[in-house]
Amino acid sequence: MKRLITTLKNIWKIKELRKRILFTLGLLLIFRVGSFIVLPGVIPSALEQASQGAPTDLVGLINIFTGGAFQNASVFALGIMPYITASIIIQLLGFAVPYFQRLQQKEGESGRRKINQITRLLTVAITLVQGGGYLAFINSQGAVSGQVPQGIFWLSNIIILSAGTIFAMWLGERITDRGIGNGVSLLITVGIIASLPGALAFEFTSQLNSGGLLILVLEMAGFFVIVMATIMIVQAVRKIPVQFAKRMVGRGANTMPAAGRRDYIPLKVNAAGVMPIIFAQALMFLPATVVQIVSGSDPNAAPSGLLQVLSNPFSAVSSLITFFLVVLFTYIYTALLVNPKQYAEYLKRQNAFIPGIKPGKPTADFIDSVTSRITLPGSIFLGIISILPAFAVAFGINTGFAIFFGGTSLLILVAVVLDTLQQIESHLLMRRYDGLVKSGRIQGRSSSRMQGIGAGM
Repeated sequence: MKRLITTLKNIWKIKELRKRILFTLGLLLIFRVGSFIVLPGVIPSALEQASQGAPTDLVGLINIFTGGAFQNASVFALGIMPYITASIIIQLLGFAVPYFQRLQQKEGESGRRKINQITRLLTVAITLVQGGGYLAFINSQGAVSGQVPQGIFWLSNIIILSAGTIFAMWLGERITDRGIGNGVSLLITVGIIASLPGALAFEFTSQLNSGGLLILVLEMAGFFVIVMATIMIVQAVRKIPVQFAKRMVGRGANTMPAAGRRDYIPLKVNAAGVMPIIFAQALMFLPATVVQIVSGSDPNAAPSGLLQVLSNPFSAVSSLITFFLVVLFTYIYTALLVNPKQYAEYLKRQNAFIPGIKPGKPTADFIDSVTSRITLPGSIFLGIISILPAFAVAFGINTGFAIFFGGTSLLILVAVVLDTLQQIESHLLMRRYDGLVKSGRIQGRSSSRMQGIGAGM
């Protein structure tokens, strides 16, 4: 405890770090306040009653990521999700379209600026489409006031939703430039954390009222173990040693700055991150959407059989399919993200090699083989994480708290917190203070010089 207090004092002593933290907290507060400003002409109580806030469908998932703004019908109802969607599209285009490949890999800072500009324009286009869909959803739920003309309602609210998303994107960029951590990730994380206290309080109350104190303790212990395991897999890397060769310059034997020094290529066990779970959940939400459409068009038509089973994300069949989809998407996304040929070319340009492996194709084949082997345990772990909420519900945990036992919520929380702590630790170590941990380092986006080889080239 004493060490923690000392570390907090050291953080406050560093003027630049203190300003960055306060700046970040201020912008996050603005984002949260905007989540409660309701769109004109919308009746939030009617929308809340219709959706019931259940995190078992696509609407519930979006509502979690936006911190309740989606259900509140606020100006930040779409949150930062259109920007995330645009970023994913641009990233996928970078794997298939030569123009985007050239921007990402060869044009350096100017290419990144063009990519950012294209991403922003695509965000606006996606926001206009999603904004129209969201307003149609609100209208279908009977949450629109009859006193507002439909034309004014649609035009004004589409503009407001687009402005809200652009403003949220601007907040994220300002946090990244002048604050602590990745701003976009922090906005999503704040939205997820916003629903945690309520879910946790409900779980405490329900268990204590039913006399389940022991069960509550076991739940907290299980949650702690799951978080620790998630941290382990998020930070796990397979280090491939790299040797930098000497160079002959002029008459003497001179060396490169890194000559003779060993470094390593950190291949992440979970290189795909949270994307496989997002893709798998998006597919698995389709049956639930079909059920809602059928039920909405004909209240007497109650879907049954396989469609009804698949619409329940906590059923055994749905969990099994989700597990295999996550494993499949992990291999696909890792194959797109990790390019062994780029690793081999980079090492060749830097006059470096993997000990015992010939440069060129043998190096690429070796990296590809290692990546395939470490992806298997990583994909299985992601698959287990994605279905842990179903196990939590089976053990009697309420759905609001069960979603934090795994899935996208837990992975995003762990990854963003680790990245933010790593940046704070970098500021402390830079000014000769002790880090946040007694031994080792918190691994984040900048914890290794060679972290970005291949994926970021």
